[in-house]
Amino acid sequence: MRLIFVTGSGTEAGKTIVAASVAACGRHQRVAVIKPVQTGVSAGELGDAQTVAALTGLRDVHELVSFEEPLAPGTAARRLGVPGPSVPELADAIWALRDRDLLIVEGAGGALVHLNARGDTILDLAVDLQSRLTDQDASALLLTASCSLGTLHSATATAQAIRARGLDVDHLVISDWPGSAPDLAQQENLDDLPRYTGVPISGVLPLGMGSLDVTQFERQARAGLAPALGGVFNTADFSRLASRP
Repeated sequence: MRLIFVTGSGTEAGKTIVAASVAACGRHQRVAVIKPVQTGVSAGELGDAQTVAALTGLRDVHELVSFEEPLAPGTAARRLGVPGPSVPELADAIWALRDRDLLIVEGAGGALVHLNARGDTILDLAVDLQSRLTDQDASALLLTASCSLGTLHSATATAQAIRARGLDVDHLVISDWPGSAPDLAQQENLDDLPRYTGVPISGVLPLGMGSLDVTQFERQARAGLAPALGGVFNTADFSRLASRP
């Protein structure tokens, strides 16, 4: 079993698109995608797990806990007067799916967002899951980030917070490359993000992937993710092309 834990440099960092892209590249395997805690979804709206299903055609998707208010999970739980899910409860539910070849876990908000009213974080869940792996299992922690101005601080702070918990950051994926010519900050961030964070870029995904059909989405996912994530993306080639005037 391989576990890929997807977290982001903040909310709206493209975690769902990245998680769906990794899932699309792994379609030849038994893949499950899990959203431990979902917030901000009213009746009739698609949550992140359902969005992954719509984009990839996968049906083995799981939303474990949901809060309607568009808040951090811990805040939403506190406002309802409930403790919210515990880390062991969430980890147990995820671990029950370990017979799959690939488990993709998408966090909520940023890495330090509280999952419950007790203050347990996304990173606490990642640490718990890491502790359950056997010698036969493999895992990777994937950090999603924007390529736009302001991303260097948030991505670097997130990478530092992850390492402070004893975890490695294995992949950095940019989730919002512009369809037209990138601006100066976006071009420079291709070089600066790995230098600041100490994490190699393992993919660059374009804006607008959420509007693609299943076939187009899989094609773009493979083009935008590195071989370690199931795609064909080459960082050096992309950087050369992006830097052309």
